[in-house]
Amino acid sequence: MNWMEALYEPEIPLDSSDYKSLLKEIMEFGVVPQVYYLLKQQGKLEQTPVFFQERLKEQYEESLFLSLFIRSQLTKVLDCFEERELPAIPLKGVHFAEKYFGHIGARGTSDIDLLIHPEDLNKAISLVTSLGFTVEEEPIEGHFHCSFSRHIPNARIPLTVELHWNLLKNDTCKLPIEEFWQNAKRLGNYQHIFELNDYHTFYMICLHGWRHNLDSPKHFLDIIQLIYRIGEQVDYITLFNQARQHRTQKRMIRTLAIVYQQHPYLQKVKPLPVRRPNFWDYKAFKNGHKKQLKNYLDFIDYSFFSYDSISHSKNEFFNWMKSFRPTQTTFHNF
Repeated sequence: MNWMEALYEPEIPLDSSDYKSLLKEIMEFGVVPQVYYLLKQQGKLEQTPVFFQERLKEQYEESLFLSLFIRSQLTKVLDCFEERELPAIPLKGVHFAEKYFGHIGARGTSDIDLLIHPEDLNKAISLVTSLGFTVEEEPIEGHFHCSFSRHIPNARIPLTVELHWNLLKNDTCKLPIEEFWQNAKRLGNYQHIFELNDYHTFYMICLHGWRHNLDSPKHFLDIIQLIYRIGEQVDYITLFNQARQHRTQKRMIRTLAIVYQQHPYLQKVKPLPVRRPNFWDYKAFKNGHKKQLKNYLDFIDYSFFSYDSISHSKNEFFNWMKSFRPTQTTFHNF
């Protein structure tokens, strides 16, 4: 992922001997909006081949139209929450793109994520379904979110609203989600709609990246963008100390250690005071990659050794075992 450095460091050129492969990689992982917008900001887009510029622009504009549509749908949903005096916090999505990337089109999104109070879940479900969103999947015991979708005319995929009442499974951490609410501030002119402060946004984005085992450059770009935009407001020692109390320290350290390992220039931007060995491999998430031993070791490390206590590791192991369902002669993991 060396090309990412050129998106943030003005003196680093986007030097690629094979722009066709680079374009394929960027499109495969769905990070065209970030790459296009950041290259344009740096004044480097014109330094790339014309076919590269045109394809990026085409995909960027398509993503922008989708983001504009999702913003209009998000506004409708938030207005309904406001009308019923149901507190909610938008997570990631178009609000995150506008606030931290600088433009609604600078980061693609495909759904709406809302954090709600656990006790408001039934009311929130009733509200969302009244807007035409139907249950996409039955809630899974022990999980912390549920999904609802609505088909959109002429769209390839439905629009999904995810209701979150936490950011992690309760039996694998002691994350006090009420602290996120207590430090949130009102969004715009709303009285019941809030936004996370910068510190908890960084915390949330790191946890989100961990949940997906950083399986795409988009997770790296989210974290790197925050390091450049609000890094001075996040003290890593304080972050790790609080994470230890929340039993999320290993997850935070693993995530940031991998980001810094893949992007060592970040040490000059904001030094990371810890290191953690890992087996993470970018190629493992690319289409057609043949799995190697270290990929399986990484899966084991990520799945069972990312937890701060033995009991939480055991809980996750049993959760993982329960996720298997026999279907004829095969097994599927949700």
